[in-house]
Amino acid sequence: MKGVVFSIEEFSVFDGPGIRSTVFLKGCPLACEWCHNPEGQGFGIETFNAKVIGKEYSIDELCSKLLKNADIFSFSGGGVTFSGGEPLMQSEFLIGCLKNLNGKVNRAIQTSGYASERIFSSVLEHCDYILYDLKIIDCDLHKKYTGKSNETILKNYLTLVNSGVNFTTRVPLIPTVTDTKENLTKIANLLAFNNVKKVELLPYNKMAGGKYKLVGKTYLPSFDGNIEPNPRTEAFENLGISVKIM
Repeated sequence: MKGVVFSIEEFSVFDGPGIRSTVFLKGCPLACEWCHNPEGQGFGIETFNAKVIGKEYSIDELCSKLLKNADIFSFSGGGVTFSGGEPLMQSEFLIGCLKNLNGKVNRAIQTSGYASERIFSSVLEHCDYILYDLKIIDCDLHKKYTGKSNETILKNYLTLVNSGVNFTTRVPLIPTVTDTKENLTKIANLLAFNNVKKVELLPYNKMAGGKYKLVGKTYLPSFDGNIEPNPRTEAFENLGISVKIM
């Protein structure tokens, strides 16, 4: 079995605890207007302006490459994180890699949670750590800005909360979309109701739009690009949830 990877970032310190290698798998079911990895949205290997996006790896080939840094992972408390795109879209390949790495390194995924409950639960069984994105609580707004309903995402989040797997909730701060007082309050209430004690806020990066031209896309966000100078942390702090700004 082979999977398609569009990037491998070594010595990452933002995708889970310790020093990590982050594997970006191609393919995503969402179409977030602010997507920072437009080159990872499409499925399979693609070519734009003579630039090939994506490379096939077998499970053994990819895991052998990742395990070259096993000593560094062990020393720093790090490991391997599978991101994307959406790693759950290549679930069989992902599970194969997670099984191969079991007992050798810490295994994490960074996910939107958009997959069937069966797939999510199957992947969850083989993970040591989850970075879970919550973007928008209002279903209509979620569909407007990402192209999909958030019903499955919220169901899978509750599965995660009750799984016993170590996880961190992440919220991207998108101007006038996710960083509103109303949305952040709803997310904070969801976390507090489920006794979740920490959250990471990811400030919007205006430079993300620069990637789109490279992959034959046009960056046309409908939201106001003015970044909130002081991220709204009070919605979480008022409920006893610790906040880390990445």
